[in-house]
Amino acid sequence: MFEHVMNALRVPRLGGGRPRTRPDRALGDKAYSSRANRKLLRRRGIQAVIPERDDQIANRKRRGAKGGRPVTYDTEAYKRRNVVERGFNIFKQWRALATRYDKLALTYRGGVVLRAITIWLKALRDTP
Repeated sequence: MFEHVMNALRVPRLGGGRPRTRPDRALGDKAYSSRANRKLLRRRGIQAVIPERDDQIANRKRRGAKGGRPVTYDTEAYKRRNVVERGFNIFKQWRALATRYDKLALTYRGGVVLRAITIWLKALRDTP
């Protein structure tokens, strides 16, 4: 799924032109620390800010010198990842998104868009 998300990524440019498809870095938790995800990010020239899982560390150490080097990542950028996590938690306040009852991805995405609109309207309510 990670590859599909990265391929669908489009960030519009401010002054026009085609949208960016390659971010500077990708932040993720330990669930995204697979070799395939890191290889995809390396191939696209994206810095991975993803720590290694404990079992991956143990397997690497068990293999000794053949296990390779430890993964390096920007620990300060990883600490700032909580801002994104808090944003996801705001979306998950809506039970339909938290439980993922929808069978189709299109329906789930519609729910995410609807939740984004309600969050945006609540934020605009306080403006003059």
